[in-house]
Amino acid sequence: MRLTSFIAALGLATAAFLSPPAHAGEGHDHGEAAPAAAGPALPRFAAASETFELVGVLNGKQITLYLDRAADNSPVTDAQIEIEIAGTKLKAEKHEGAYEVALAAEPKPGVLPVTATVTAGTEADLLAGEFDLHEEAHADESAHAHGWQEYAAWAAGAIAAVAVLIAVVRRVAANRQSRAGAPA
Repeated sequence: MRLTSFIAALGLATAAFLSPPAHAGEGHDHGEAAPAAAGPALPRFAAASETFELVGVLNGKQITLYLDRAADNSPVTDAQIEIEIAGTKLKAEKHEGAYEVALAAEPKPGVLPVTATVTAGTEADLLAGEFDLHEEAHADESAHAHGWQEYAAWAAGAIAAVAVLIAVVRRVAANRQSRAGAPA
């Protein structure tokens, strides 16, 4: 009889943890989850002065430069930009509201100093920054994601272990009682 009730309790506990997840009622939904980043961010540098702010984004062998005025963050679209990366001087070309520079080869991992000479009308400025390039992380080093099924399995196992422990304690207690009440 005890074994039957133990199996029934274990079945109910397992069913409770393996049931489908609850859904929020009307007015309690927080909308779609924010999308996760698809991959690592592209390497970039930033340089600023009292006149200009320059951000460079490296994508392979191409650097896209965004130049703004420091005072009001308005884009500067009529500038001449010459950058020097690790001793190589390159002139930026205007391209759809930004500037682009094509490198001869993709840079190797490490820290690359960047110096930019910006001339816009009568204003000229020298800006400095650096690219901090890292090697790509290996796919096998990515974090292990835990799904609800894994947690449910662990919870069911824990409940089963507790149920077995309770059954053993009750059996030991019953044996002690029968020994204590037996005639000598």
